[in-house]
Amino acid sequence: MHSLLVFALLSAASALHLSEQDEFHFKSWMVQYNKEYSMKEYYDRLQIFSSNKRTIDKHNAGNHSFTMGLNQFSDMTFTEFRKAFLWSQPQNCSATKGNYLHSNAPQPDSIDWRKKGNYVTDVKNQGGCGSCWTFSTTGCLESVTAIKTGKLVPLSEQQLVDCAKDFNNHGCNGGLPSQAFEYIMYNKGLMTEDDYPYRAYEGNCVYKPELAAAFVKDVVNITENDEMGMVDAVGTRNPVSLAFEVTSDFMLYHQGVYTSTVCHNTPDKVNHAVLAVGYGQENGSPYWIVKNSWGPRWGINGYFLIERGKNMCGLAACSSFPEV
Repeated sequence: MHSLLVFALLSAASALHLSEQDEFHFKSWMVQYNKEYSMKEYYDRLQIFSSNKRTIDKHNAGNHSFTMGLNQFSDMTFTEFRKAFLWSQPQNCSATKGNYLHSNAPQPDSIDWRKKGNYVTDVKNQGGCGSCWTFSTTGCLESVTAIKTGKLVPLSEQQLVDCAKDFNNHGCNGGLPSQAFEYIMYNKGLMTEDDYPYRAYEGNCVYKPELAAAFVKDVVNITENDEMGMVDAVGTRNPVSLAFEVTSDFMLYHQGVYTSTVCHNTPDKVNHAVLAVGYGQENGSPYWIVKNSWGPRWGINGYFLIERGKNMCGLAACSSFPEV
């Protein structure tokens, strides 16, 4: 029986046209990311992993401003990834005429709010729930509150997943930071991460007003596609929530300044919300410094850089921040 099983496995591997090296890389990656599979799933995932690795190697052999690399998503197709981690339905995210007034103050050439003080919480992990909008929201409100009060307190994404649906948000299926800020303003508060911990699935709203720890006085929307308005806000005020369109190569981003020729720059295509915590330039290429919500092992310790000044992937389509 044992020899039949071994023969079956060898036949499966050769049928997939995979080398011993492919399997070695896959097994090493499985150990690194604590992955376990049934026998059938093992070969399905090995095939997807090997395809992704070929994509990475081909990209990195070319002349690009960013590199790709293996990460926790390397055994997934982009279709699976999109279903698990991105918005399942487009958000009507245009703030066509925003209410942000440019400061007219000189903007610094570069800024990184992580280095200006204790103003940015650690990178969090949304898990298999399309709740990135809640992490963008809490990240921004955490920073704005810390800049004003000097106290940095992790806030509850789960409250937004469970309770903010009347404001055109959809729990694990997407939402917008601007609408989440509206919810917090009218709800008169958001609880802490400790008091309302994250579960990565939708549940009943159990908000306790007496435990509200952060508040919003007003919501500031930056005019659609006004990327210089975003630079002004991040450079002179605080980090800013933004949304953009994630396409397949971004799933395997490793480091460098991300740029794409296949993503769109229109507000109807954005499918992921994140937090701009600064900006700068590298070899004359301007970029944003962005905090993601896929854990610290993805990208640059959970962050990424993306080209600035071209509304790359629609990142200027619907940016916002709260006033506290």
